[in-house]
Amino acid sequence: MHRLFTALSIVLLSTGVAFAQAPAAKATAVKPAAKKAPLVEFEMMTWPEVKAALAAGKTTALVYTGGTEQRGPQNVNGGHTLMGREIVKTIALRLGNAIAMPVLPYTPNNASADLPGTIGLTPELLSAILERVSEQAVATGFKNVILMGDHGGGQPDAYATTAKKLDEKYAPKGIHVYFCDEVYKKAQDDFDEWLVKNGYPRSSHAGIPDTSTMLYLGGDKGWVRKDLIPAAEGDPVPPPGARGQGRGQVADPNAPPRKNNGITGDARRSTAALGKRAFDIKIDYAVKQIQGFLAAQPKTTAQQ
Repeated sequence: MHRLFTALSIVLLSTGVAFAQAPAAKATAVKPAAKKAPLVEFEMMTWPEVKAALAAGKTTALVYTGGTEQRGPQNVNGGHTLMGREIVKTIALRLGNAIAMPVLPYTPNNASADLPGTIGLTPELLSAILERVSEQAVATGFKNVILMGDHGGGQPDAYATTAKKLDEKYAPKGIHVYFCDEVYKKAQDDFDEWLVKNGYPRSSHAGIPDTSTMLYLGGDKGWVRKDLIPAAEGDPVPPPGARGQGRGQVADPNAPPRKNNGITGDARRSTAALGKRAFDIKIDYAVKQIQGFLAAQPKTTAQQ
C-alpha cells in the first residue's frame, strides 16, 4: 500500500511538472470589427434606409450614365457602366451628403454589325430619360440632382439642356439640378495631356485611359482580356482639333490600312497604376465641382 501511494505521488508530481513546463497557450487576438462603409447606392438600399438617409441629410442624388459600347477586343462592352458604378459610388462616399442612383447602361450611340458590342439611344431619348429620372428623384425627396456621364457622344448637350430646364422649374422651391461635366470631359482631357507629357501615346477610345481604368477597377473581375493587351493597338488618334476634318475627302492612298478593331489609339502600355491615376482625377474633379454647386446656393437651400 505504501509503495502504491509512493507511485501515485510520483506520477502526480511528474504530471504537475509537465504542465508547469508546457508553454502557455497563446491568447487569440481579437480583431476590431471592420467599419462598414455607409450605404450610398440607391439600388442596394431598402426604402426605410433611403428615408433615413434623406432625413440624415443625404439629399443630393447623383444620376450617372454609363453605356453599352464595344471597347476594342480587350475590354468588355459594359465598361462605361461598370466604371460608372464605381465612380459614382466613390463620389457619393467622398461627398458624404449624396446617394448614387442606379447607373443608366445606355447612352447616345449606334449599333454596328462589324463591331457588335454597341446598343445606343438617341440624344432625344436620353434627354427624356434624364428628365424623368431627375423628377422622380425630386419626388422621392432629394433637394439636389447632379447629372453626370461616362460617355461623350451626344451627352453634354442633353445633360446641360435638361439640367437648365429643370433647375429653372424647381429653383423657386429650393431644389436644384446641375450638370457636372468635369467628371468626364475635363478629367479625360487633362489625363490625356499628362500621358503625352510623360511619353505615352494619346488615345481616344479603348486606349490607355479606358483600358487602364478597367484594369484598376476590374482587372480581377473579368473586365479586361489581359492576354490581348500586348496586341491592343488601334487606328491613330487625329491631332487635337482635326477630328472629322477628313470626312468627304479622298483617302490618302499611301496611308496604312485601317485596323478597325474598335481601338482609337494604343492601349498596349495600359496598367492598373495608370488606371488609378485616371480614376482619382475623375473623383477629385467631380467632388470639387459638386461642392462648388452646393456652396453657391442661397443659405436657405444650401446642403451641408
